[in-house]
Order: sequence, then structure tokens, then C-alpha cells
Amino acid sequence: MGPSRQEIIRVPLGERAYDIVVGRGAIEEAGARIAALGARTVGLVTDGTVADLHAARVSADLEAHGLRVAAVVVPPGEASKSFGQLEAICDALLGAKLERGDVVLALGGGVVGDLAGFAAAILLRGIRLVQAPTTLLAQVDSSVGGKTGINTARGKNLVGAFHQPSLVLADTALLDTLPEREMKAGYAEVAKYGLIGDAGFFRWCEGHWREIFAGGPERDRAVAQSCRAKAAVVVRDEREEGDRALLNLGHTFGHALERAVAYDGARLVHGEAVAIGLALAFRFSSRLGLCPREDAERVAAHLDSVGLPTRIRDVPGAEAFSAADLLAAMGQDKKVKAGELTFILARGIGRSFVARGIDRTEVQAFLDAELARRSS
Repeated sequence: MGPSRQEIIRVPLGERAYDIVVGRGAIEEAGARIAALGARTVGLVTDGTVADLHAARVSADLEAHGLRVAAVVVPPGEASKSFGQLEAICDALLGAKLERGDVVLALGGGVVGDLAGFAAAILLRGIRLVQAPTTLLAQVDSSVGGKTGINTARGKNLVGAFHQPSLVLADTALLDTLPEREMKAGYAEVAKYGLIGDAGFFRWCEGHWREIFAGGPERDRAVAQSCRAKAAVVVRDEREEGDRALLNLGHTFGHALERAVAYDGARLVHGEAVAIGLALAFRFSSRLGLCPREDAERVAAHLDSVGLPTRIRDVPGAEAFSAADLLAAMGQDKKVKAGELTFILARGIGRSFVARGIDRTEVQAFLDAELARRSS
């Protein structure tokens, strides 16, 4: 398909404001835009899969604009969000003599973005970051907003920093090479924005998800709308002290499931965990009498139609899970305050809210009921 008109979304954060460039061919502007930032060297961080697909032409473009490129390639997969890989990236970029005026370019999915972003946040006490997300999930979520980090044995993203990028290049053409499973997983985050606060967008997604997958102008619209929604929340609450927690709709359940499979991407990738988490959040809201059952059923039906999991039993090996273990994993969630669980719940589609101090016995009973469906 030919190039489409690009859309530029401004994230107005004062002196740290930046642009999100959305559309086919956005990555082809990397050299010109990064050179305009005044950098001399680019620390290009990517993974083995993306390197084979895109790194050579991106490096050539950077060099054509007078930039020196120092490339670091990490293994693909969630396991790379570790202290070991963080140290390896920092050592390589320091060895390449990056300076504070230079740039780290994260070319990859959410793992690369989180990992390279954290490295940029701590190298020389902070150097500039450009996000070039190559997955749908990263384009609509993790590349925007400045969250960076790694995982530990105690939970997901528990070590990290807020470090806003200087630029985001969301090239929707890069998604043409994305495996179907990853495309579906990213779509869970697109649907999430409608479920949080835009029932009309969710309704549009129900009618156009096939075109989003196919790569037409609907894909660009979905990515741009998701970025606008996230940017608006980030501007209101950059450090997740209030409304930004809404972006975690489905994530408290989802992160617990990811921990239960030890972050094994063969069994469960992040977007799949979010899809189950979205369905669980709406079913839990319905169980508490907050949300109409019809809305919870509609959410699950849509995600199921896309080919996403919506039940705990959909996770391979779920028969080994227990409500107590999942509840314990939720206790490590970053939204826990004074030991009390915080969930993002819903009064309906597009009507999500932050619910603090949720009774653990209610959660345990809900999880017991969900796990009992394993054999049904």
C-alpha cells in the first residue's frame, strides 16, 4: 500500500513536550528528525527479530543524515526486561561514548521500549530517548507516556523510571510484518481506550477491527486515536498519582496471570493477559453490581470475535492456578496503597473508574468462581 497522510499528535508537557508521528512511512523520517534534535550519536537498541527486518535501513538513514550509529541487539521476548540486559545495554552505549546531547533510539516492541527507555533514563543521569515502536501494542501504549522499566522475580515493571521520550515515530507500515498473534495482542490495548472512557470508539472498533488488522486508513485512525487518548491522560497525571491509573484497566488481573506463567510468552503474551484482564474487570464489576451484565458479555464477545482469550482457562496450564496465588500476585501491584488493592472497574462500557480498598474476600470469591469454570 502507498504512504498515507501522517498525523502528528503533540504531547504538551512544557519544556518536555514531544510529538507522536503516526502513519505509514514515519520511520523513514528518523534520520532527519533525530538530526534536528542536535544529536551526533544514536544508540540504536533493538532485538534480534526486529534487527533482521528493519535495523539496516534505519541505520542507513541515520548515517545518511550525518549521525553515528552504535547498535545494541538484545534477545527477543519478555525475559530481556532484566537487570542483566539493562547492564549490557548501558555498558555498550557507554563504550560507544554516548554523550548527554545524544539519543537512544528504541526500535522494537514494548520490551525494547521499556528496556532502552530505562537505560536512557539512567545513562549519564538521563539522555534523550526516541521511541520507534514496531508492534501495535507498543504504538498505542508503551511508547507513549514515559514509563520505562524491567521485571524482577517479584513482579512486572517494579523497577524503572518515568522518562518521557523526545519523539515517537509510530510507523503503521511496520505492523505489516507483525505476526497475527502479536497484532491481536496489541489490539487488546486499542479496545481498552474505548472501554475506559469512549464508548463511541469501542463501538467503532467493533465494526472496523478487521480493517485495522488489514492495514488500511482504519489502522492509522485506531493508532492515532489511542495515542490521543493516552496523551490526554498523561498530561493530566504524568506520574500516575490519579487518573493515569485508568490506563491499567485489565492490568491488575493481567499482570497476575503473567506472573503465574513466569512471563512465559509461549503461554501468554502481555496483550493476551490484558484481554483476559479486561473481560475479568467487567465481569467483576458486574458481580459487584456496578456494571450491567450485558456490557460485560459484550466486551468478552468482542474480544473473543477478534480471537483473544477472555477466560483464565484459556491460559495453557491454567489448571495449576489457584485464587490464593493470583491474589498474592495482585498484592505486588504498583497500585497497592497501604496494603489495599486498587482495581480499575467499570459502571459500563466507556465508564471506567479507580476503585480503591477492594475487599480481598470479594476478589477471592470472584477468582474462585472464574477458576471453577476451567472444567465447564
